[in-house]
Amino acid sequence: MTATVCSQALVRSLVLLGTACALTFIIPAAPAAAQASKILEISSYQGADREQRLVDGARREGNVLTFYSNAPPEDNAALVSGFEKKYAIKVNLWRASSEDIRQRSVAEARAKRFDVDFILNNGPAIEATHQEKILQEVKSPYVANLMPQAVPAHRAWVGFCLNVFVQAYNTNLVKKQDLPNSYEDLLDPKWKGRLGIEADDSDWFAGLMGGLGEDKGVKLFRAIAVGNGFSVRKGHTLLTNLIGAGEVPLGLTIFNYTAEQLKKKGAPLDWFVLQPLISMPNSVAVAAMAPHPNTAILFFDYMLSDAQNILAARDYVVTSSKIASAIDRNSITVMDSEKVLKDGDKWQHLYTEVISSRQ
Repeated sequence: MTATVCSQALVRSLVLLGTACALTFIIPAAPAAAQASKILEISSYQGADREQRLVDGARREGNVLTFYSNAPPEDNAALVSGFEKKYAIKVNLWRASSEDIRQRSVAEARAKRFDVDFILNNGPAIEATHQEKILQEVKSPYVANLMPQAVPAHRAWVGFCLNVFVQAYNTNLVKKQDLPNSYEDLLDPKWKGRLGIEADDSDWFAGLMGGLGEDKGVKLFRAIAVGNGFSVRKGHTLLTNLIGAGEVPLGLTIFNYTAEQLKKKGAPLDWFVLQPLISMPNSVAVAAMAPHPNTAILFFDYMLSDAQNILAARDYVVTSSKIASAIDRNSITVMDSEKVLKDGDKWQHLYTEVISSRQ
């Protein structure tokens, strides 16, 4: 009898403990679901008073935004300053590499730590973030102005500008009339020891091989590597600065805006284009569990409107058709970020084998 009573008491205790444990997991889920529903509602609103509603909502949220960005410091400063001045909103910026931003965003979401409101990152990295289902589509009226290649079908992120890969040279070391007219011209022995390239540009390499033909293109770059070699440098800004300083006479993978900005500062540097002209969208997205959703969506609209003028003035190729571009957008091949991500291992392996390991 005593054993039966003890057994029944133990069962009741276990049931109560199980119920308590279940409630422990259920209770936090309710606020999360409510927040997700709130963000979906805000991101879908398209009324004529959209901006004012977002401004009012941002005020209720404390006029603060947490922003993760891989953009260069001076460009981040220009973007943040324009937004803060217009809306009197404090932006807390964390700048890091594209991979660090991806890893941190995913890790925080998995840990149910929702700190970030807004993410700016390159196409493949932000696509990887989307595939973790932690981004929120925003039905912004400004998306309609963007070039189609900047808007993936799922619309969880959009490209606000293009990272266009051009070639740059030191004008004291290379004469304009001696510039190559094609990648085949880089086989000329005069380029031996004079070619620079960025260490992690396998996405550019994938796009280039698509334009040249994979077999032909890989064979060509193997021959260039064996005959003339590559000076492999980590970071596009570093490579551009080394060209300006004369350490690298000619660079093959330079972002057009970095080259133009340095040229305008008086560096002995200029840039040109070898076809095909390859680009990758640089992209923005709102976090699906943004703690300041009105503010995040207000910043999203800003990046596709006012910021397009700010960036164009800083020599970016922006994706809004309303803004003139120094480079004809129709001449640019825009890489498919989802495909680049899917085939990334293949192209990283080839890039390392053909180029990065040939110094």
